[in-house]
Amino acid sequence: MTTIPQSFARALSVPLRPSSPDISCSAPLCPHIPDVRPEAEARGSAQMWVLVIIAGIGVVTLLLLLFAPHIRRYAAGAACRTASRLDGKTVLITGANTGIGKETALDLALRGARVIMACRDTEKGEEAAASIRAECPKAQVEVRELDLADTCSIRAFAQKFLREVHQLHILINNAGVMMCPYTKTVDGFEMHMGVNHLGHFLLTYLLVGLLKRSAPARIVVVSSLAHNFGWIRFHDLHSQGSYNSGLAYCQSKLANVLFARELARRLNGTDVTVNSVHPGTVNSDLTRHSTIMTILFSVFSVFLKTPREGAQTSIYCATAEELHSISGKHFSDCSPAFVAPQGRSSETARKLWDVSCEQLGIEWD
Repeated sequence: MTTIPQSFARALSVPLRPSSPDISCSAPLCPHIPDVRPEAEARGSAQMWVLVIIAGIGVVTLLLLLFAPHIRRYAAGAACRTASRLDGKTVLITGANTGIGKETALDLALRGARVIMACRDTEKGEEAAASIRAECPKAQVEVRELDLADTCSIRAFAQKFLREVHQLHILINNAGVMMCPYTKTVDGFEMHMGVNHLGHFLLTYLLVGLLKRSAPARIVVVSSLAHNFGWIRFHDLHSQGSYNSGLAYCQSKLANVLFARELARRLNGTDVTVNSVHPGTVNSDLTRHSTIMTILFSVFSVFLKTPREGAQTSIYCATAEELHSISGKHFSDCSPAFVAPQGRSSETARKLWDVSCEQLGIEWD
């Protein structure tokens, strides 16, 4: 048979049979080239999500900048509009060296009251008093030492106070601790319950006689919206079995509400009123014991009240003429506020009263 030359076959477009591969060789004809498409797609997807997140942060930031004035007005809440003067009145505020306590002291001093600032740290108290005098040269402010984590300090404070001060028209139980590590007071109470509730309970007990003699008089108890999440754990009031700083704080704030309501009931007819307040979510150093809360409060400060804004409801309950006969209520943003069901329980309030008296070694009927 005649063989067709390859050049002639190409000219006639006649395909030639390719040579058969050497099946005896196990190696591939060409090296393996990995498919890089999945890796490239993954990198592209990750980059896309990064861009989406950056764009989202940018949009949120832009919206915050655009609506910041409106957000601030909403976050600020209501302001106390009463112009009541307090000339000749004596006011005692615990924890008045910082935060809403200091702002409350400033406002009431501007109204002509003699303001006694009860502080654990008297050095910081004097600094706060000096700043109030700088803003109001005629302010009658004085600092006295009071450690609510020590019943001996509370009794010594009250003894000296009763000896030197002859009238008390407004008592504002403002001081407090929040979400601190598990620690005990000098008397062995869990810190939240010891300072926020029992310390103020004892102080009020020691001064209530003077308040009655100075009537009309008012007691303002600073509580919190956190009372909604609290329960009085009578079986473990001082968290010896288990401890959660957030729940301990909520329990103490519920105790504030229950104390105010029960005290108001017991003082009915004495012309001494008692109300509790929620100051709002305030950007203050109260969160100093919680790193997470401190960071969150710093990041979202535009949504929080300033100490001056947070003080408005305390000022309102201390000065508003329309509240002269209102007692046993809870306020927020200078208006009556919701109280959780556990905060409205008369049975729980009476039981907490009895337990508090027992733990403090007092009889208060």
